[in-house]
Amino acid sequence: MNNFWKSYPQIEEELTNVNEIIKKNIKCREKFFETSIGDMVDRGGKMLRPAFLLLAGKFGDYDKKKSHNLAAVIEMLHMATLVHDDIIDDSKLRRGYETIQYKYGKEYAVYTGDFLFCQCLMMLSEYEYTMENMKEISKVISKICMGEVKQYHLRYARNMNIRNYLRIVSGKTAALFALSFYIGAKESGCNNRVSKSLGRIGYHIGMAFQIIDDLLDYKGNTQTLGKNAQKDLKRGYYTLPLIYALENDQENRIAQRLKEPSLSEEAVNEIVELVKENKGIERAKKVANRYTKKAFDQINKLPDCESKAIIYEVVEGLLKRDY
Repeated sequence: MNNFWKSYPQIEEELTNVNEIIKKNIKCREKFFETSIGDMVDRGGKMLRPAFLLLAGKFGDYDKKKSHNLAAVIEMLHMATLVHDDIIDDSKLRRGYETIQYKYGKEYAVYTGDFLFCQCLMMLSEYEYTMENMKEISKVISKICMGEVKQYHLRYARNMNIRNYLRIVSGKTAALFALSFYIGAKESGCNNRVSKSLGRIGYHIGMAFQIIDDLLDYKGNTQTLGKNAQKDLKRGYYTLPLIYALENDQENRIAQRLKEPSLSEEAVNEIVELVKENKGIERAKKVANRYTKKAFDQINKLPDCESKAIIYEVVEGLLKRDY
Protein backbone atom coordinates (compact mmCIF):
# COMPACT_ATOMS: atom_id res chain seq x y z
CA MET A 1 0.00 0.00 0.00
CA ASN A 2 1.34 3.43 -0.89
CA ASN A 3 1.50 6.52 1.34
CA PHE A 4 -1.68 8.18 0.07
CA TRP A 5 -3.46 7.94 3.46
CA LYS A 6 -0.48 8.89 5.65
CA SER A 7 -2.17 12.17 6.67
CA TYR A 8 -5.06 10.14 8.10
CA PRO A 9 -3.41 7.60 10.47
CA GLN A 10 -6.64 5.94 11.59
CA ILE A 11 -7.77 5.26 8.01
CA GLU A 12 -4.26 4.12 7.08
CA GLU A 13 -4.25 1.69 10.01
CA GLU A 14 -7.66 0.33 9.05
CA LEU A 15 -6.60 -0.09 5.41
CA THR A 16 -3.52 -2.00 6.60
CA ASN A 17 -5.91 -4.37 8.34
CA VAL A 18 -8.02 -4.60 5.16
CA ASN A 19 -4.85 -5.57 3.29
CA GLU A 20 -4.16 -8.30 5.85
CA ILE A 21 -7.68 -9.66 5.34
CA ILE A 22 -7.03 -9.77 1.59
CA LYS A 23 -3.75 -11.64 2.12
CA LYS A 24 -5.49 -14.11 4.42
CA ASN A 25 -8.13 -14.80 1.79
CA ILE A 26 -5.73 -15.36 -1.10
CA LYS A 27 -3.87 -18.10 0.77
CA CYS A 28 -4.02 -21.44 -1.02
CA ARG A 29 -2.06 -24.66 -1.41
CA GLU A 30 -0.38 -23.49 -4.60
CA LYS A 31 2.21 -21.12 -3.12
CA PHE A 32 3.47 -19.88 -6.50
CA PHE A 33 -0.09 -18.79 -7.29
CA GLU A 34 -0.51 -17.14 -3.91
CA THR A 35 2.78 -15.29 -4.38
CA SER A 36 1.78 -13.84 -7.75
CA ILE A 37 -1.43 -12.39 -6.28
CA GLY A 38 0.39 -11.33 -3.11
CA ASP A 39 2.78 -9.25 -5.19
CA MET A 40 -0.19 -7.42 -6.66
CA VAL A 41 -1.61 -6.78 -3.18
CA ASP A 42 1.73 -5.46 -1.91
CA ARG A 43 1.97 -3.10 -4.88
CA GLY A 44 -1.60 -1.91 -4.34
CA GLY A 45 -2.57 1.61 -5.25
CA LYS A 46 -4.39 4.20 -3.20
CA MET A 47 -7.12 1.78 -2.05
CA LEU A 48 -9.68 4.49 -2.68
CA ARG A 49 -12.71 2.25 -2.90
CA PRO A 50 -12.23 0.40 0.39
CA ALA A 51 -11.28 3.65 2.13
CA PHE A 52 -14.43 5.37 0.89
CA LEU A 53 -16.47 2.39 2.08
CA LEU A 54 -14.97 2.71 5.56
CA LEU A 55 -15.49 6.48 5.65
CA ALA A 56 -19.10 6.11 4.54
CA GLY A 57 -19.67 3.49 7.24
CA LYS A 58 -18.63 5.96 9.92
CA PHE A 59 -21.76 8.01 9.22
CA GLY A 60 -23.72 5.19 10.89
CA ASP A 61 -23.28 2.48 13.51
CA TYR A 62 -19.78 1.42 12.49
CA ASP A 63 -18.95 -2.26 12.85
CA LYS A 64 -15.21 -2.42 12.23
CA LYS A 65 -14.88 -6.17 11.54
CA LYS A 66 -17.86 -6.27 9.25
CA SER A 67 -16.80 -3.12 7.39
CA HIS A 68 -13.19 -4.25 7.03
CA ASN A 69 -14.27 -7.55 5.50
CA LEU A 70 -16.59 -5.75 3.08
CA ALA A 71 -13.85 -3.25 2.20
CA ALA A 72 -11.53 -6.18 1.42
CA VAL A 73 -14.21 -7.64 -0.86
CA ILE A 74 -14.52 -4.35 -2.74
CA GLU A 75 -10.76 -4.09 -3.22
CA MET A 76 -10.52 -7.70 -4.40
CA LEU A 77 -13.35 -7.10 -6.87
CA HIS A 78 -11.39 -4.13 -8.17
CA MET A 79 -8.21 -6.22 -8.39
CA ALA A 80 -10.04 -8.93 -10.36
CA THR A 81 -11.32 -6.40 -12.89
CA LEU A 82 -7.80 -4.96 -13.28
CA VAL A 83 -6.32 -8.41 -13.94
CA HIS A 84 -8.92 -9.13 -16.62
CA ASP A 85 -8.65 -5.60 -18.03
CA ASP A 86 -4.90 -6.06 -18.50
CA ILE A 87 -5.55 -9.25 -20.49
CA ILE A 88 -7.94 -7.47 -22.85
CA ASP A 89 -5.60 -4.50 -23.27
CA ASP A 90 -2.50 -6.72 -23.51
CA SER A 91 -0.93 -4.39 -20.92
CA LYS A 92 2.70 -4.83 -19.98
CA LEU A 93 2.64 -2.53 -16.96
CA ARG A 94 0.27 -1.77 -14.09
CA ARG A 95 1.35 0.84 -11.52
CA GLY A 96 4.85 0.67 -12.95
CA TYR A 97 5.21 -3.12 -12.52
CA GLU A 98 4.77 -6.04 -14.89
CA THR A 99 1.17 -7.21 -15.10
CA ILE A 100 0.19 -10.77 -14.21
CA GLN A 101 -0.81 -11.45 -17.81
CA TYR A 102 2.54 -10.22 -19.13
CA LYS A 103 4.64 -11.98 -16.51
CA TYR A 104 2.79 -15.30 -16.29
CA GLY A 105 0.62 -15.49 -19.40
CA LYS A 106 -2.98 -14.73 -20.31
CA GLU A 107 -4.38 -18.10 -19.24
CA TYR A 108 -2.79 -17.72 -15.81
CA ALA A 109 -4.23 -14.21 -15.50
CA VAL A 110 -7.75 -15.38 -16.40
CA TYR A 111 -7.65 -17.94 -13.60
CA THR A 112 -6.22 -15.33 -11.22
CA GLY A 113 -9.10 -12.94 -11.83
CA ASP A 114 -11.63 -15.77 -11.53
CA PHE A 115 -10.05 -16.91 -8.26
CA LEU A 116 -10.35 -13.40 -6.80
CA PHE A 117 -14.04 -13.25 -7.76
CA CYS A 118 -14.65 -16.63 -6.09
CA GLN A 119 -12.88 -15.57 -2.90
CA CYS A 120 -15.09 -12.47 -2.76
CA LEU A 121 -18.17 -14.70 -2.69
CA MET A 122 -16.68 -16.78 0.10
CA MET A 123 -15.92 -13.65 2.15
CA LEU A 124 -19.44 -12.29 1.71
CA SER A 125 -20.81 -15.49 3.23
CA GLU A 126 -18.86 -14.92 6.46
CA TYR A 127 -21.05 -12.07 7.73
CA GLU A 128 -24.78 -11.41 7.69
CA TYR A 129 -24.84 -8.73 5.03
CA THR A 130 -28.27 -7.65 3.83
CA MET A 131 -29.66 -9.37 0.74
CA GLU A 132 -30.34 -5.93 -0.76
CA ASN A 133 -26.64 -5.11 -0.66
CA MET A 134 -25.69 -8.50 -2.07
CA LYS A 135 -27.94 -7.69 -5.02
CA GLU A 136 -26.27 -4.28 -5.36
CA ILE A 137 -22.86 -5.91 -5.53
CA SER A 138 -24.09 -8.33 -8.20
CA LYS A 139 -25.58 -5.46 -10.21
CA VAL A 140 -22.33 -3.52 -10.10
CA ILE A 141 -20.25 -6.52 -11.24
CA SER A 142 -22.68 -6.83 -14.16
CA LYS A 143 -22.36 -3.08 -14.91
CA ILE A 144 -18.57 -3.30 -14.90
CA CYS A 145 -18.66 -6.25 -17.31
CA MET A 146 -21.14 -4.51 -19.61
CA GLY A 147 -19.08 -1.32 -19.53
CA GLU A 148 -16.00 -3.26 -20.61
CA VAL A 149 -17.97 -5.15 -23.28
CA LYS A 150 -19.39 -1.91 -24.66
CA GLN A 151 -15.96 -0.30 -24.71
CA TYR A 152 -14.49 -3.28 -26.55
CA HIS A 153 -17.40 -3.38 -29.01
CA LEU A 154 -16.84 0.30 -29.87
CA ARG A 155 -13.09 -0.01 -30.51
CA TYR A 156 -11.99 2.03 -33.56
CA ALA A 157 -15.52 3.41 -33.97
CA ARG A 158 -14.89 6.87 -35.40
CA ASN A 159 -18.54 7.72 -34.80
CA MET A 160 -18.09 7.11 -31.06
CA ASN A 161 -20.27 9.67 -29.28
CA ILE A 162 -20.29 11.34 -25.89
CA ARG A 163 -23.32 9.41 -24.64
CA ASN A 164 -21.64 6.05 -25.28
CA TYR A 165 -18.43 7.25 -23.67
CA LEU A 166 -20.24 8.38 -20.50
CA ARG A 167 -22.14 5.09 -20.32
CA ILE A 168 -18.87 3.17 -20.52
CA VAL A 169 -17.31 5.27 -17.75
CA SER A 170 -20.46 4.93 -15.66
CA GLY A 171 -20.15 1.16 -15.81
CA LYS A 172 -16.44 0.47 -15.71
CA THR A 173 -15.42 3.11 -13.13
CA ALA A 174 -18.19 5.11 -11.48
CA ALA A 175 -20.34 2.11 -10.51
CA LEU A 176 -17.76 0.64 -8.11
CA PHE A 177 -17.06 4.02 -6.51
CA ALA A 178 -20.80 4.53 -6.00
CA LEU A 179 -21.19 1.02 -4.58
CA SER A 180 -18.33 1.54 -2.12
CA PHE A 181 -19.93 4.62 -0.62
CA TYR A 182 -23.46 3.26 -0.70
CA ILE A 183 -23.00 -0.17 0.90
CA GLY A 184 -20.51 1.21 3.42
CA ALA A 185 -23.26 3.50 4.67
CA LYS A 186 -26.11 1.03 4.26
CA GLU A 187 -24.41 -1.79 6.15
CA SER A 188 -23.77 0.65 9.02
CA GLY A 189 -27.47 1.38 9.32
CA CYS A 190 -27.54 4.81 7.67
CA ASN A 191 -30.96 5.88 6.43
CA ASN A 192 -31.82 5.87 2.73
CA ARG A 193 -31.28 9.61 2.31
CA VAL A 194 -27.71 9.54 3.63
CA SER A 195 -26.85 6.24 1.90
CA LYS A 196 -28.14 7.41 -1.49
CA SER A 197 -26.42 10.77 -1.10
CA LEU A 198 -23.11 9.01 -0.42
CA GLY A 199 -23.74 6.74 -3.41
CA ARG A 200 -24.23 9.77 -5.65
CA ILE A 201 -21.00 11.26 -4.32
CA GLY A 202 -19.19 8.06 -5.30
CA TYR A 203 -20.76 8.11 -8.76
CA HIS A 204 -19.71 11.73 -9.44
CA ILE A 205 -16.21 11.07 -8.10
CA GLY A 206 -15.87 8.02 -10.34
CA MET A 207 -17.02 9.90 -13.44
CA ALA A 208 -14.65 12.82 -12.82
CA PHE A 209 -11.79 10.50 -11.84
CA GLN A 210 -11.98 8.53 -15.11
CA ILE A 211 -12.34 11.60 -17.31
CA ILE A 212 -9.29 13.15 -15.62
CA ASP A 213 -7.40 9.88 -16.14
CA ASP A 214 -8.29 9.99 -19.83
CA LEU A 215 -7.16 13.61 -20.01
CA LEU A 216 -3.80 12.69 -18.49
CA ASP A 217 -3.27 10.24 -21.35
CA TYR A 218 -2.87 13.29 -23.60
CA LYS A 219 -0.35 14.95 -21.29
CA GLY A 220 1.59 12.23 -19.52
CA ASN A 221 4.13 9.60 -20.50
CA THR A 222 4.93 6.03 -19.53
CA GLN A 223 7.01 7.10 -16.51
CA THR A 224 4.48 9.53 -15.01
CA LEU A 225 1.42 7.33 -15.61
CA GLY A 226 2.95 3.94 -14.83
CA LYS A 227 1.38 2.54 -17.99
CA ASN A 228 1.84 2.83 -21.73
CA ALA A 229 1.23 6.43 -22.72
CA GLN A 230 -1.61 6.94 -25.21
CA LYS A 231 -2.36 3.19 -25.11
CA ASP A 232 -6.10 3.87 -25.39
CA LEU A 233 -5.56 5.73 -28.62
CA LYS A 234 -3.34 3.03 -30.07
CA ARG A 235 -5.82 0.30 -29.19
CA GLY A 236 -8.82 2.13 -30.57
CA TYR A 237 -10.41 3.28 -27.32
CA TYR A 238 -11.61 6.78 -28.13
CA THR A 239 -12.01 8.83 -24.98
CA LEU A 240 -13.65 12.19 -24.31
CA PRO A 241 -10.83 14.55 -25.40
CA LEU A 242 -10.62 12.80 -28.77
CA ILE A 243 -14.40 12.65 -29.22
CA TYR A 244 -14.71 16.40 -28.67
CA ALA A 245 -11.75 17.12 -30.94
CA LEU A 246 -13.28 15.04 -33.73
CA GLU A 247 -16.43 17.16 -33.49
CA ASN A 248 -14.39 20.36 -33.86
CA ASP A 249 -11.98 19.16 -36.55
CA GLN A 250 -13.51 20.74 -39.65
CA GLU A 251 -10.65 19.56 -41.89
CA ASN A 252 -10.99 15.93 -40.70
CA ARG A 253 -7.25 15.67 -40.10
CA ILE A 254 -7.74 13.52 -37.01
CA ALA A 255 -10.17 11.18 -38.77
CA GLN A 256 -7.72 10.75 -41.64
CA ARG A 257 -4.96 9.77 -39.23
CA LEU A 258 -7.25 7.34 -37.40
CA LYS A 259 -7.91 5.51 -40.69
CA GLU A 260 -4.30 4.32 -40.76
CA PRO A 261 -4.17 0.55 -40.10
CA SER A 262 -1.40 0.88 -37.53
CA LEU A 263 -0.70 4.13 -35.71
CA SER A 264 2.97 5.04 -35.65
CA GLU A 265 4.51 7.11 -32.86
CA GLU A 266 4.54 10.03 -35.29
CA ALA A 267 0.81 9.62 -35.97
CA VAL A 268 0.01 9.37 -32.26
CA ASN A 269 1.98 12.52 -31.51
CA GLU A 270 0.23 14.39 -34.30
CA ILE A 271 -3.21 13.28 -33.10
CA VAL A 272 -2.37 14.40 -29.56
CA GLU A 273 -1.43 17.85 -30.88
CA LEU A 274 -4.58 17.99 -33.02
CA VAL A 275 -6.71 17.10 -30.00
CA LYS A 276 -5.20 20.08 -28.19
CA GLU A 277 -5.67 22.38 -31.19
CA ASN A 278 -9.32 21.37 -31.57
CA LYS A 279 -10.11 22.05 -27.92
CA GLY A 280 -10.65 18.39 -27.02
CA ILE A 281 -8.78 18.74 -23.74
CA GLU A 282 -10.42 22.05 -22.91
CA ARG A 283 -13.96 20.72 -23.42
CA ALA A 284 -13.28 17.44 -21.60
CA LYS A 285 -11.93 19.42 -18.63
CA LYS A 286 -15.25 21.24 -18.39
CA VAL A 287 -17.11 17.93 -18.14
CA ALA A 288 -14.72 16.69 -15.44
CA ASN A 289 -15.22 19.97 -13.58
CA ARG A 290 -19.01 19.57 -13.74
CA TYR A 291 -18.86 16.12 -12.15
CA THR A 292 -16.37 17.44 -9.58
CA LYS A 293 -18.74 20.26 -8.65
CA LYS A 294 -21.64 17.79 -8.30
CA ALA A 295 -19.53 15.66 -5.95
CA PHE A 296 -18.69 18.63 -3.73
CA ASP A 297 -22.27 19.86 -3.74
CA GLN A 298 -23.35 16.47 -2.38
CA ILE A 299 -20.48 16.30 0.13
CA ASN A 300 -21.46 19.70 1.55
CA LYS A 301 -24.96 18.37 2.26
CA LEU A 302 -23.68 15.48 4.41
CA PRO A 303 -24.02 15.57 8.21
CA ASP A 304 -20.99 17.25 9.79
CA CYS A 305 -18.44 14.78 11.17
CA GLU A 306 -14.77 13.83 10.83
CA SER A 307 -15.49 11.51 7.91
CA LYS A 308 -17.12 14.32 5.96
CA ALA A 309 -14.03 16.50 6.40
CA ILE A 310 -11.71 13.66 5.31
CA ILE A 311 -13.83 12.86 2.26
CA TYR A 312 -13.80 16.54 1.26
CA GLU A 313 -10.01 16.85 1.59
CA VAL A 314 -9.26 13.57 -0.19
CA VAL A 315 -11.65 14.25 -3.08
CA GLU A 316 -10.20 17.73 -3.44
CA GLY A 317 -6.74 16.21 -3.86
CA LEU A 318 -7.99 13.61 -6.33
CA LEU A 319 -10.11 15.79 -8.57
CA LYS A 320 -8.43 19.17 -8.39
CA ARG A 321 -5.01 18.01 -9.50
CA ASP A 322 -3.09 19.59 -12.36
CA TYR A 323 -4.26 18.16 -15.65
